Amino acid sequence: MTDSPTASAPDSPRLHRALGAVVGSAVGDALGAPFEFGPEGAFSARFPEPGQGGEMCGGGGWDPGEATDDTQMAVLVGESLLECGGLELPDVFRRFRRWAASEPKDIGLQTEAVLDSGDPWDLAAALHFQVSQRAAGNGALMRAATSAVYFARHGRDTTMDAARRLSALTHGDAAAWEGTAVLHELIRVALTGADPLTALPDTLAALRPDHRPRYATVLAPDWHPDLATEFNGAVWPCLGSAVWALRTTTSYEDAVRAAIDLGGDTDTVAAVTGALAGAVYGITAIPERWTTPLHVPLPGFGERVLRTPELTEMATRLNT
Repeated sequence: MTDSPTASAPDSPRLHRALGAVVGSAVGDALGAPFEFGPEGAFSARFPEPGQGGEMCGGGGWDPGEATDDTQMAVLVGESLLECGGLELPDVFRRFRRWAASEPKDIGLQTEAVLDSGDPWDLAAALHFQVSQRAAGNGALMRAATSAVYFARHGRDTTMDAARRLSALTHGDAAAWEGTAVLHELIRVALTGADPLTALPDTLAALRPDHRPRYATVLAPDWHPDLATEFNGAVWPCLGSAVWALRTTTSYEDAVRAAIDLGGDTDTVAAVTGALAGAVYGITAIPERWTTPLHVPLPGFGERVLRTPELTEMATRLNT
């Protein structure tokens, strides 16, 4: 027996899509986590029939329905925006640092190095990049669903600028900033009810010229993840894979399945895909069998565990 998607839709179509973006990203994260660094096609090999259930299987150190650092950091960003009444970068960084100090189950190497450095919030990522010259991972992209919803009402320039500033807290490479800015803008467009894929040309034109060609390549209609020149833990192929999954499917469920079946950094590719597909199809497109077991522990913040109702409440406030 299959379940139906989440039963009741919000009255506002925009809120319907905003809830889809935030919850959809978390669901993708939790679905993809057990398959991280596995082979292509592993998800469909285990669950060949869509809609049959059991996909929130856990494994690899994750409980069934447990979201990873992707969603944990997105929640920290969202709560900072709400509690501060806007973007207060030092506050976001303090929350990140408190979380990282609690030894979460998973944390990106780039993010961990910056947060553990002891350097000030406005210098830590830049100083790390000066030494490592490696900061184009997808660790800023993965946490962008909450901030994308919050800043969407302020228009393209503001939402893309906020994405860059939030990314720069942990990633010194502008490639990470630009990729997150693209995701913010695509979600903004989707929240209006328009097709975000039609906004790609204008979005690319708003990027820094030195980063535009690489993003134009991975976001092109004829690009496939098999053409990626880097592992999908990098920001370009991760974003490109999420857009590909949205472009080549016709439902939230199919988009997330396609993302996880790519293998590699499955939790983050599915989290980014889930944010996009959730913004396009809305909260009612996300099956209840996935939202019911979903939970987001917050290491470093007591024994708090957010579930779908708490994520829904947050998304509602972020959208206001």
